Amino acid sequence: MIELLQGGAYLVGGNTVIPDSPEAFAAVKAACGADVTKEDAKKNTIAYGILAEHNTSGNMDKLKIRFDKLTSHDITFVGIIQTARASGLQKFPMPYVLTNCHNSLCAVGGTINEDDHMFGLSCAKKYGGVYVPPHQAVIHQYAREMLAGGGKMILGSDSHTRYGALGTMAVGEGGPELVKQLLNQTYDINMPGVVGVYMTGEPVKGVGPQDVALAIIGAVFANGFVKNKVMEFVGPGISSLSADFRIGIDVMTTETTCLSSIWRTDDEVKDFYDIHGRSEDYKELNPGSVAYYDGMIMVDLSKVRPMIAMPFHPSNTYTIEELNANLMDILDETEKRALVSLDGAVDFNLKNKVKNGKFMVDQGIIAGCAGGGFENICAAADILKGRYIGSDGFTLSVYPASMPVYMELIRNGCAATILETGAVMKTAFCGPCFGAGDTPANNAFSIRHSTRNFPNREGSKLQNGQISSVALMDARSIAATAANKGVLTPATEFDGDFGKYKYHFDSKIYENRVFDSKGQADPDAEIQLGPNIKDWPAMGELPENLVLRVVSEIHDPVTTTDELIPSGETSSYRSNPLGLAEFALSRKDPQYVGRAKDIQKAETARMNGEKPCEAHPDVAGVMKAVREQFADADSTNTGFGSTIFAVKPGDGSAREQAASCQKVLGGWANIANEYATKRYRSNLINWGMLPFVIKDGELPFQNLDYLFFPGIKDAVVNKAASIKGYVVKEDGLKEFEVTLGDLTDEERQIILKGCLINYNRV
Repeated sequence: MIELLQGGAYLVGGNTVIPDSPEAFAAVKAACGADVTKEDAKKNTIAYGILAEHNTSGNMDKLKIRFDKLTSHDITFVGIIQTARASGLQKFPMPYVLTNCHNSLCAVGGTINEDDHMFGLSCAKKYGGVYVPPHQAVIHQYAREMLAGGGKMILGSDSHTRYGALGTMAVGEGGPELVKQLLNQTYDINMPGVVGVYMTGEPVKGVGPQDVALAIIGAVFANGFVKNKVMEFVGPGISSLSADFRIGIDVMTTETTCLSSIWRTDDEVKDFYDIHGRSEDYKELNPGSVAYYDGMIMVDLSKVRPMIAMPFHPSNTYTIEELNANLMDILDETEKRALVSLDGAVDFNLKNKVKNGKFMVDQGIIAGCAGGGFENICAAADILKGRYIGSDGFTLSVYPASMPVYMELIRNGCAATILETGAVMKTAFCGPCFGAGDTPANNAFSIRHSTRNFPNREGSKLQNGQISSVALMDARSIAATAANKGVLTPATEFDGDFGKYKYHFDSKIYENRVFDSKGQADPDAEIQLGPNIKDWPAMGELPENLVLRVVSEIHDPVTTTDELIPSGETSSYRSNPLGLAEFALSRKDPQYVGRAKDIQKAETARMNGEKPCEAHPDVAGVMKAVREQFADADSTNTGFGSTIFAVKPGDGSAREQAASCQKVLGGWANIANEYATKRYRSNLINWGMLPFVIKDGELPFQNLDYLFFPGIKDAVVNKAASIKGYVVKEDGLKEFEVTLGDLTDEERQIILKGCLINYNRV
């Protein structure tokens, strides 16, 4: 169902794929009747055209992008605005939407969640933004309904900022990148590669968008086929998909580690804009007559079958039929794979879910930006009609993605159909996706049409002996499983009919409830601050030399941002940098915080003009060993702090706090074999941390070792191709080498200043 063309490919006339080869030039000419160079064909992708329109550098190899709109939610916008305020923010220079879909329940931490919401409302008034109150819409559904536009670009502080199916190139990044836009700076990247996703055929009955998405993720994640590239969806198969179906595939492109996505548009998308009263925002988008892609993903939609992504990653994919046919083998394989993610902290068992040869599921969730769409829920209602989920342990919860969607489900009867089964309908909320809602029982197995199934995202706590697990599935197969009272069942076994439901968007809810400044700032408006909303602590500039202590060593193949800073209950502290930092790595390495704070004492003393050796007992011995080879190094030119090693950190969420928590605890660097995503590496840089890379297999240090980096400031200034570090041992210094990879001049200045706040401070 999925084929990868590794060497690049030409797309001629929108429907002929010619793999790149020595013979390709002649084949392209024969197909289109003209000579076309590869360089010209690269400029004919949809992505190239949109990036060119938004690039301010005049150089398409080195992009400086200004976005059209920004969007954030209530566990990111406080930190973003506080950072921008510290840097001189006077007015939002572009439409900025503040949604409240993550801490909507206001259930943890006393008043602090609603304090964040009131902060957002007051800032929308003062700086000229848009404020969407809790329970009205999840961030991405509101963006689809009210923000997206053909040929436009949107930057969001949530990793699933993806509106490509509507003709909008959207990027999910850490908060500091939004701060730059608010301060009239740019998003600086090298021109990304563009990978085509060529679709043919049409889905069979019972297959939904999550099935197609998981099939693609399973084919491209591990090999990095689209990492930091733009996925461009083309081909005749797109015409067989509704706008909702395309949106459901598109939002999951984040899990491939691509940079962004864009789709060709047609009358289906035009109808979407018409229905939402924004016909003027539609734009027909198609690649040129001959377009060149750096790779091609061939998707035969007719061959996709209901999929399941087993714990603990969206790329651990199988067809449901394959899983049911090979239950014990696949479950055993999943248990063994989980040993790496769970570090043996709990006894993880899936084979005990098999009863009488059937895999029994404990919970179903249809929710959020991926599952909560109108067509997904209507299809689930059709499958569930006249059936019951039973009175045993299995539960089913459904979260429509916005209140307008919920209202239409009430009007067309689908909500009543679902409620009659014993399922529960809830308001627009992202909680089940990040561990703040519907946490199942210990050892329970949850199937979810949501975006991620990383460890702990469903709310379990390994350090407390609690474990449950999530598998990703499409709403249709979740409904089929629910109708079968928890027996894992693909929706292709549904023998009924799917209805044809027409969606009617009612804008009255938003008109009556959403605050929209229409871009007019009110400088006299007072910002409402709660007791948990704290300013960022002072951060120093990069010193001439660095002594770093390794305070955590992670050898998992991939480390997610959830493991760097857990989600769930910690989200209530996202407005309090030091309070949140207490949770850093808490579910992966509970000793991290104490170790980081311990060595931070030396740097605090140095910054205060005191002696670091008196603040920390190890410093004197470390500096003595250093000075035997580097006599000029002393506490006036040498900083002290911490670093972590991880093989491949930063998969998943865009949350900047994965980096900022390390920074406020005295972190100066990460050391990795590679970084899982651009956005995590950017977060490190924007918080003044060095994104060191060390060759795979070369690890000359271990946890709790001290590392010395002489002349690190000069190395950053002079763009050193490699940087020498030294492991401080009793018998002397042991040399090793790291690199920093590509850094823009602005990124170098941010690191030198110590963080983006210092770089922009007025």
